[in-house]
Amino acid sequence: MELGDPEQPRGMNPHRYRFRRVLVVLTAVVVAVAVAAALDLALTRSHAVAAGTGVVVIETNLAYQGSQAAGTGMVLTPSGEILTNNHVIRGATAIRIVEPGTGRSYRADVVGYDVADDVAVLQARGASNLKTIPLGESGNVAAGQSVQAVGNAGGTGRLTHALGTVTRVNRSITVSDDQGGSESLSGLIQTNAAVRPGDSGGPLLNSANQVIGMDTAASVSNDVSQTTTNEGYAIPIDKAVSIAKQIVSGNGSAAIHVGGTAFLGVEASADSYEGSGAAITAVVPGSPADAAGLVPGDLITSVGGRAISSPDELSAIVSTQQPGAAVSAVYVDQYGMAQTTNLKLASGPPR
Repeated sequence: MELGDPEQPRGMNPHRYRFRRVLVVLTAVVVAVAVAAALDLALTRSHAVAAGTGVVVIETNLAYQGSQAAGTGMVLTPSGEILTNNHVIRGATAIRIVEPGTGRSYRADVVGYDVADDVAVLQARGASNLKTIPLGESGNVAAGQSVQAVGNAGGTGRLTHALGTVTRVNRSITVSDDQGGSESLSGLIQTNAAVRPGDSGGPLLNSANQVIGMDTAASVSNDVSQTTTNEGYAIPIDKAVSIAKQIVSGNGSAAIHVGGTAFLGVEASADSYEGSGAAITAVVPGSPADAAGLVPGDLITSVGGRAISSPDELSAIVSTQQPGAAVSAVYVDQYGMAQTTNLKLASGPPR
């Protein structure tokens, strides 16, 4: 997916350009996360060589947020199917895959994703003969077994690994990230390996260097005694691969989105006066909404014949469409007049 670098949306304050390192973090984590991560990173991680086979770095551009992000992926096929977390690529307007061992890089397209389970599959353009990750089984993972987390810790573009053990299995947590997203995940493997920002989408390996999980979330804190506590969480690889196979087969569902993501090109908030609909707060220049004449202050009440009661419902309805779909939108303009417009949805960032 390569959408270029669009202009700043009308009605939105400009963002400073920044580099965003992606990793879902537990909502209960204390403020000392970044400090603790910086202090003990060198002590808990070392460079991965053999353990990095089939592991790639993922770099994304989030032009609408004015930022960049980094994560990790696992190569499933020599032709470049990549398994990663959905939160690694959410909101990306351009995605690049880098093979650390060779330095080769590829633009990548989103094959599909599962928001609820935080799984996504990418396809590296023009890739061939890539080394694939050795898959293990997660059904018999037990507390106490040795593991190592491999990934692009700190977003440096260099793979490192952190040793640890499985501490618990079948864990359920609520997580959030720096884009403001949050979700509940269940059935996770918990480890005391030092999972760090940028590791998301990377492998949790057993003692035979086989993948048993996909690194997904972490909590790091320092207590008053300055003791660092690490809690990492990984999606069992059996579950992640099963979802990936469904995505690759093109078998979408209510949970699994296959193909490109439809894009209207607005930011919206709840309308406090009317109590329903999606009030436009910003419009992306050159987007379908812009071409249709929508502007900040308009209130969208219907898309494609389906009533809109909130911004979340607007997003959900648009996401059920395919890029290129022609839809009608009903809205109330700034003068209180009901208007109808027809537009063609574009291809935009994954959710």
